[in-house]
Amino acid sequence: MPDPQQNSIVETDIPQRLDRLPWSRWHARIIFALGTSWLLDGLEVTMVGSLSGILESKAGLHLTDPQVTGAATTYLAGAVVGALLFGYLTDRLGRRKLFLVTLTTYSLATIASAFSWGLFSFSLFRFFTGVGIGGEYAAINSAVDELIPGKVRGTVDLLVNGTFWVGATIGSLAAMFLLSGHLPQNTGWRYAFGVGGSLGILVLILRLFVPESPRWLMLRGKEEQAGKIVADIENRASRGNKNSLPKPQGEKLKISVRDHTPLREIFANMAGENRKRSILALILMASQSFFFNAVFFSYALVVKKFYHVGDRDLPMHLLPFAIASFLGPLILGKLYDSIGRKPMITISYGLSGILLAASLFPFASGMLGARGMGIWFSCIFFIASSAASAAYLTVSEIFPLEIRAFAIAIFYAIGTLIGGVGAPFLFGVLIATGSRPWVAFGYGLGALFMITGGVAEHFIGVEAAGKSLESISKPLQSRS
Repeated sequence: MPDPQQNSIVETDIPQRLDRLPWSRWHARIIFALGTSWLLDGLEVTMVGSLSGILESKAGLHLTDPQVTGAATTYLAGAVVGALLFGYLTDRLGRRKLFLVTLTTYSLATIASAFSWGLFSFSLFRFFTGVGIGGEYAAINSAVDELIPGKVRGTVDLLVNGTFWVGATIGSLAAMFLLSGHLPQNTGWRYAFGVGGSLGILVLILRLFVPESPRWLMLRGKEEQAGKIVADIENRASRGNKNSLPKPQGEKLKISVRDHTPLREIFANMAGENRKRSILALILMASQSFFFNAVFFSYALVVKKFYHVGDRDLPMHLLPFAIASFLGPLILGKLYDSIGRKPMITISYGLSGILLAASLFPFASGMLGARGMGIWFSCIFFIASSAASAAYLTVSEIFPLEIRAFAIAIFYAIGTLIGGVGAPFLFGVLIATGSRPWVAFGYGLGALFMITGGVAEHFIGVEAAGKSLESISKPLQSRS
């Protein structure tokens, strides 16, 4: 039976009402419940990197260097599949349903990883862990941006994405404890995966109280339900005094209601009207993906191979990375709203690439020791982590509401396939050669990718600071 609301026209001021709100404790609670997806991803990446030595030992799974980095590639391949599948469903079925499903998938697969008995089972469970995390990216980033006031969206988004590094810090500390000798090595690494799965289940409980995106509801003609949610948010943000809120600015949106956006219209928009934005999104996502997946995923193996660091000390070498990378978005995030997206993204991408390029000769020649390399790379990641977070922010802002989650998924997937899936495998092979110059060559590729991202942002970037999502990219269903 056809929906009687299909193709009807509704007028709404939902976006204006959400954007005029002051930052409140309600927003903070929502961000805490949703932003943990990045924390869990950081926990996963760091945990596996820290445990790489154990996974190669008799107490682990007897894996080789290429197999460890290959498992990281499998994780990323799963993330690609999850992003595309759940990204499309997020736009079609709603943000809330999908961010509950994706977190459940992640939690169960992570717990299953603790029971791995060999390369095949470990890779399989890592694949499904990636499926959950990939789906999280699309569902969470779209939900966060649609609930946060426009004037602080850049600051909040970078901070949320930066919690990846809080997870990385927790992962490093947990790995240090689990590998410190307090637990047998053949079981300690299994408990490490149990930590991630258990945290996921706890966060899932918190998400049960997060509402559906009012912006998504208005597209489906559920104006009354969206209005009730926004009214509740207004009441909480104003502490019961709605008269203290500024009046919504601008004319109401006229929206033609429909139950989904056809795939042909999605790709026509990306390849047609938004072609330049699609090119920008692809370059930014691929650049940061190669940079982080190549450098961070392989760093533990690099210091073990070339600086002879023991398995138990590997987490300590990853910890400074994690701390510096969280401090970057925390300290620099406000500048993406005050100075603007284009100048900050251009600078952060370009400078990250230049600083990485400056380390190539010292590393290749053996002039850079383990401590010096850790300090230099921590400085690079302080800047680069903001650049990577800004890539997700950009993709989420510059495409229409109807295809926001799927756009994030598509460009995350393509970027990961180009820069992420191949990078860990490539570095596994380069590290296995035992040649510093060959590893430096890999770092050089990462530097080139980041510099290219900075150049692209300078020429075709979109300034979105302080603007409403609907003014940055008009909804496809808009009739005003």
